[in-house]
Amino acid sequence: MMLKKDNLLFIAWATSFTAMLGSLYFSEIVGYEPCELCWYQRILMYPLVLLLGLAVVKKDIKAAMYSLLMSGIGGLISLYHYGIQKVTFLTDAAPACGRVPCTGMYINWLGFITIPFLAFTAFTIIFIASLLILRGKGE
Repeated sequence: MMLKKDNLLFIAWATSFTAMLGSLYFSEIVGYEPCELCWYQRILMYPLVLLLGLAVVKKDIKAAMYSLLMSGIGGLISLYHYGIQKVTFLTDAAPACGRVPCTGMYINWLGFITIPFLAFTAFTIIFIASLLILRGKGE
């Protein structure tokens, strides 16, 4: 069954909204202070909530071009952040990253799920949904 473009747009929005709520939960409720790379990921994720939310309401699939670009950049930052947390030679070579080290892991569920991994997953879902919309899938 093909997903309609409107559904793909909604999936992208719901993913960005969930990611935003998750990051706010970790920082505002649990009290984890975001590192510099976490802030960059938030800078790219939070506007997607508004952009994709408006796109869903207005049924504007052209917004997928913007979400593709923003999620692609955010995904690369998340992947790099995850790498400096989990890959030893990257961790050792990681530059100092402000008050909170970017190599630190507040969570490490199942030995591989960290906050940057969660962000990377969200950016990937948004990227794939946006790509499918732009490639004309889900007519």
